[in-house]
Amino acid sequence: MSINETPEMPEYKGAPLSPDRGPGLGCFWIQVVALVIFIILAPLSAVLNWGAAIATALLIGVVILLLLVGQTAIFLLRLVAADRRGRRAPLASGSKTVGELEDEAKRAKSDSGDGGVGESR
Repeated sequence: MSINETPEMPEYKGAPLSPDRGPGLGCFWIQVVALVIFIILAPLSAVLNWGAAIATALLIGVVILLLLVGQTAIFLLRLVAADRRGRRAPLASGSKTVGELEDEAKRAKSDSGDGGVGESR
């Protein structure tokens, strides 16, 4: 793989993970704002004596929103990691990286014809 090649998308259930199929940043930020509101209201419900049913609903809402925000964050981080998966050279390096040396060795081996199909040793 050269530096300019696009990286492969990670697979999910046997198909490439598409950024268009999952939640986006807008959905993530809405979930985060809702979580913050629920986290603030949950203790206030106990202090202001709003009732056990309301306090219980707010606590359950916090747990559910924590799950959703966490899963969305993991999904978005996988997309960012897949976007950065390409092989990059260090900016100020005078020598070649191990990956660049391996790529050159593979190209030299395929150009020389060693071990090709139908050849005997």
